[in-house]
Amino acid sequence: MSQKPSIPKGTRDFSPEEVLRRNYIIDILKQSFEQFGFQPIETPSFENSSTLMGKYGDEGDRLTFKILNSGDYLSKVTEEAYASKDSGALTTEISDKALRYDLTVPFARYVVQHQNELTFPFKRYQVQPVWRADRPQKGRFREFYQCDADAVGSTSLLQEIDFIQLYDTVFTKLNLKGVSIRINNRKILSGLAEIIGAGDKLIPFTVALDKLDKIGEEGVIKEMRENGIDDNAIAKLKPIFNLSGEPLHKLEQLDAIMGESAIGKDGIRETRFILEATKILGLETATLDLDVTLARGLNYYTGSIFEVSAPASVKIGSIGGGGRYDDLTGIFGLNDMSGVGISFGLDRIYLALEELDLFPTTAIRETDVLFLNFGEKEALYCLKIIKTLRSGNVMAELYPDAAKMKKQMGYADRRNIPYVVLAGTQEMAEGYLTLKNMKSGEQHKVDASELVKTIAASRGQS
Repeated sequence: MSQKPSIPKGTRDFSPEEVLRRNYIIDILKQSFEQFGFQPIETPSFENSSTLMGKYGDEGDRLTFKILNSGDYLSKVTEEAYASKDSGALTTEISDKALRYDLTVPFARYVVQHQNELTFPFKRYQVQPVWRADRPQKGRFREFYQCDADAVGSTSLLQEIDFIQLYDTVFTKLNLKGVSIRINNRKILSGLAEIIGAGDKLIPFTVALDKLDKIGEEGVIKEMRENGIDDNAIAKLKPIFNLSGEPLHKLEQLDAIMGESAIGKDGIRETRFILEATKILGLETATLDLDVTLARGLNYYTGSIFEVSAPASVKIGSIGGGGRYDDLTGIFGLNDMSGVGISFGLDRIYLALEELDLFPTTAIRETDVLFLNFGEKEALYCLKIIKTLRSGNVMAELYPDAAKMKKQMGYADRRNIPYVVLAGTQEMAEGYLTLKNMKSGEQHKVDASELVKTIAASRGQS
């Protein structure tokens, strides 16, 4: 007996209903991106390893799916690498390509490669799948879609403000209330590391700090100690765990803690500008808060950083994030190209809308009417009418086989098709259709124009 087929852990099949609901979210995202002036691009699903590796830190490198070279990939491996059993050294000899880990680094590569064809500032959006060799869990998959918007070629903080407005616009259209946008600045984190004497340990400092909501204050302190940050330094840091009040009030408390750190003061200045401007503009659905423990593990952020949390009642973690990266394109040879971007987590947004029952019924539009098949002549007669209905935005189909009526009606019932049309020899001779409402069981005679009106009325259309 053959083994039952399966799919890899962390991947999913999507039913028609799920695809339609995902498309509902994607359509709102694309409309909003274009409303804010972003243009679409696409990049390959896999890149050269040299493009991706070393851009996300050690954890990102570890979670990047590598692709084996074509052919006999072991034939070119040196005896030394093979004998050493060093997986890192061996990987570079048997794999020179990898599935993209995110959309931002490929975008940076795209900007550098096509810089002479682009008009700057360049604003792009991208909706494509990415892959991470992560441990699957609720809301975390190995294959998932990212929906990104980035703007490169300007250092203006007005872009950060615009991205906050974009987040708010999307979640307002999705009717997803209770979303929290948390903001911080990598310069603030650098300043904090500087004032406690841990400037040379910025990366382990920020990585530990970013885990506060997962492992708690004691867990963060323990991890910092393990990375060589002493108790005197940690004692200076403790006041930031207790900041409270409105975002601007928190910022004033932080300003007093920051001391004379120039980079920290610069981060506070940038954050103050963003908070004050957003307060003036207002937000319709989302809330904006300052979180000085927010670090985001990716090495390329240099300024403002964002993370978006789902409503508190939905326990799925962040549903978006991003930030400013002043030197990302520099890794590909294009310096002085500042950028800022954000990402929407499609899968987690889907789970949040599903859990809160926020998908509108219009998100799933399936076949409006099924024409029963009574034979070849009748089928051709129906297909002419179906062609006219489709041109009038009616989703109509013909059952493909002249099967027993019970089977055809059962098909319509299982597909939740609301109407069935019967067009036999009598209907053809007299020039009408018999329309049956599958829910009520009622049926009556109609012509094609009446059929369109009946279906449009059932969908709440005029």
